[in-house]
Amino acid sequence: MRISVYGKGHVGGGLADLWEQAGHEVFRLGRNGGDVTNAEVVLLAVPGDKVAEALGKLQGIKGKTVIDATNRIGIGPPEGFRSNAEFVKSRTNGPTAKSFNINFAALYGRLKEARARPSNLWCGDDAAREIVERLNRDAGYDPVYTGPLENAADQEELIRIIFAINKGGMGTFVYRIAPPEKL
Repeated sequence: MRISVYGKGHVGGGLADLWEQAGHEVFRLGRNGGDVTNAEVVLLAVPGDKVAEALGKLQGIKGKTVIDATNRIGIGPPEGFRSNAEFVKSRTNGPTAKSFNINFAALYGRLKEARARPSNLWCGDDAAREIVERLNRDAGYDPVYTGPLENAADQEELIRIIFAINKGGMGTFVYRIAPPEKL
């Protein structure tokens, strides 16, 4: 799959590495953006308050499948929207998903050490499902569907709980959401 990753930080850079290892063709874009015309999917991994600016720096984004991996730590959603993901969809008019925002990127390199494959939450459009779930598996996660894109605001808010667990003494962690027989 041809993936354009906008953001070279822990999330974008880490996922780009994992996807390259899985055999995908990954194009890494930094602060200046670039042309994503040839991409099958675009990962948006920029600071949550830079989403509008970032989208303005991408050419060929209209109609593309976009995975929004941003978080709104300490900020509200874009005006008129409940979530960053819904804002992204309004600008791209393509299949959109929220994923890779509720895991610690610092642990990407250690996912294979887990006794059971960790989970990764995602919500979004049905048209994005096949791509999002494949990229979750190729990164080392079992995808867990949390519903349509309208649920993105709730998923974005979950980061507060994840950070509370982290600061409560657990440190960085992975999680597994599965029926008992799969644990």
